[in-house]
Amino acid sequence: MAPTANTNTFIENNSMAKEGNLEAPTRHPLDWKNPEFYDKDSCLTEMERVFDICHGCRRCVSLCGSFPTLFDLIDESSTMEMDGVKKDDYWKVVDQCYMCDLCYMTKCPYTPPHEWNLDFPHLMLRAKAIQHKEGTETKFRDNVLSNTSINGKLASIPVVVQTVNASAKNKTLRKMGEKVLGVHKDAWLPEFSSKPFTKNYEQSSHTTAVDGNRTPGKVAVYSTCYVNWNEPGIGHDLLKVLDHNAIPFVVAEKQACCGMPKLELGDLDAVEDLMKKNIPQLAKLAREGYAIITPIPSCTLMFKQELPLMFPDNADVQAVKAAMWDPFDYFVQRNKDGLLRTDFSITGLGNVSYHIACHLRVQNVGQKTREVLEMIPNTTVNTVERCSGHAGTWGVKKEFHETAMKIGKPVFNRMKDHPGGIVDFIASDCQLAGHHIEQGMDIQDQDKVKHPLSLLAMAYGL
Repeated sequence: MAPTANTNTFIENNSMAKEGNLEAPTRHPLDWKNPEFYDKDSCLTEMERVFDICHGCRRCVSLCGSFPTLFDLIDESSTMEMDGVKKDDYWKVVDQCYMCDLCYMTKCPYTPPHEWNLDFPHLMLRAKAIQHKEGTETKFRDNVLSNTSINGKLASIPVVVQTVNASAKNKTLRKMGEKVLGVHKDAWLPEFSSKPFTKNYEQSSHTTAVDGNRTPGKVAVYSTCYVNWNEPGIGHDLLKVLDHNAIPFVVAEKQACCGMPKLELGDLDAVEDLMKKNIPQLAKLAREGYAIITPIPSCTLMFKQELPLMFPDNADVQAVKAAMWDPFDYFVQRNKDGLLRTDFSITGLGNVSYHIACHLRVQNVGQKTREVLEMIPNTTVNTVERCSGHAGTWGVKKEFHETAMKIGKPVFNRMKDHPGGIVDFIASDCQLAGHHIEQGMDIQDQDKVKHPLSLLAMAYGL
């Protein structure tokens, strides 16, 4: 477990303490199998230590609701310090964290290797895991929302899908759903498809893989729950782009949820169960030389970061990590290898307002989606690098939806304000964020919201 010394005392007694990191952050494995991980008193002590350091810094105040909540608790206390905040109120900070990871990867100056050893997101994950073990008032609702594969299988049954989709648009039923399930009546909800991606895709027409210096020449697609059950067209567009570039592909078999919804809930045992379902076949593909691509950043991040930190000694997990790619990072590197087609068939996409999803930003691959979109002639990209506020299932919950809209407001405004004038397309690597932005901007034309992979397919004329 991390050190628990009082921060102010630590500063006074250690004149050599660094002001902040000048080195890239490193991540310790998540010690979630250790019984102390679930010790509530130990967790509260560590939260007090970390919150006190955050109180003295406050760089992350604009990222999410956790930090304003924490600082309000401190500033409104009798001492205006951490010792004036009730420990029971620490959980208010935990509830506002939706595991975007931005504080760790983009803001915090005290992450490892700094001696203060701060990992705010994983401390919040530890607290959520304790909450989950103990049980919460919303446990049933949270478990239902996080069972994405089960929800998809049930809702996509042809007899059921029309009823489910109609219910999501019925104001009376949505009010009832808010009261019974705790899903906000005004929150955007995705429709389900009766033709799941993994059962309806076309096989690759190419068999010869051409490796580049930077990229494997064949791709395995992990489709993700959202693409499989909700918007399979995104997956079909990815396959069209791969086929257009003569890249042989396969779609991973027997896919289960990546586990991110369960991780955000603190249900780490469920994450392990899902890992055991996914990793064996993905590891086999990785060892066969496939680049593994997922069209949703949260799933990519799960395989590249969270599972490797939870299972650092699992060779299969580490093999999948090494083979996992963001699709646009793959395409940029493919272009550098001289193996990406740039003979776009349309005159241009016009004005595209593009939002970089948080779980893509923290992968530290750069703005690769923007780079690819800017290759397309007569296309002007307005890039917005800030949290949309949706955060998976968090943003649809009754108690958080209005906060999610408030967090997203600066993004909504900046997405509207394209330097080229009228916005032709709204795009985000996270399609949930894209639709959350659509709601925040009050866009009536649904054809304006396109995943970047769909825009790339359009540019190729596919």
